[in-house]
Amino acid sequence: MKIEPLSDVAGARITGVDLAQQLPIDVVRQAEQALHSHGFVVFPGQTVSPQQFMQFSRAWGKAEPHVIDTFHHPAEANILMLSNVTRGGLPIGLLDAGTYFHTDYSYLTVPARCTMLYAIQMPRERSGTTFANQTLAYADLPQTTKQQIDPLVVRHHYGNRDDLNLQSRTVASVLSDSQKKKVDWVRHRLVRPHPHTGVPALYGVSGSAFGIDGMDDAQALVLLRSLTEHATAARYCQTYNYSIGDVVVWDNAQLLHAAPLTQLTDARTLWRITVKEAA
Repeated sequence: MKIEPLSDVAGARITGVDLAQQLPIDVVRQAEQALHSHGFVVFPGQTVSPQQFMQFSRAWGKAEPHVIDTFHHPAEANILMLSNVTRGGLPIGLLDAGTYFHTDYSYLTVPARCTMLYAIQMPRERSGTTFANQTLAYADLPQTTKQQIDPLVVRHHYGNRDDLNLQSRTVASVLSDSQKKKVDWVRHRLVRPHPHTGVPALYGVSGSAFGIDGMDDAQALVLLRSLTEHATAARYCQTYNYSIGDVVVWDNAQLLHAAPLTQLTDARTLWRITVKEAA
């Protein structure tokens, strides 16, 4: 097992590990430490079945099926199919999985610990996920700003607050009426200590963050958008371009991420599992 940092901002590559096999506990612990240190980790050159992918996810916690149950994998409901491929005129997966900066499951009371993607088909055009390091972004804020925002609690709901147009490709993936009934308003601290390390980071300032308790909505959006602009500046961002066989795991407690807006004519298919924090 070898761990190589990808940059000073985020990311590490882990080689010498076969995810089709049950991982020894010491390997899991080293991978967890790498995830907490680097924000996301990449296991290249993997070949896994749905069952083996699920087995790997259990090392990190309990999987939570996505609210969009339309594209659950037929062999494993905890796997969400992401794809621009159609068969018989029907899509086989979710086309756009959040092309705006967001944090997975921030609209749930118990949010996501980590998300993992397995790359099956990749387009010729490089189109990777961009990660923004919220631990670094918070650390760089002036002390006066930290004192202002540390006590604040943010109201979250499923959606992209900056694009509510259901016809847009940058809107949050549209829910059916029955799916909408499964989500409601939840609250999370704006500055959230990491559940496993205790290190503070900005949490979910983009995407599902619609307001702040005790603050006028217009004033809250000004603050949230200002923090988003700071937290997604180029100096905090790292884009990773997937290769076929990559398994990528990222830490939702310390990263925002944005998926690429893919071309419809160039096949892209991934499997996704999201693991929640312990309740």
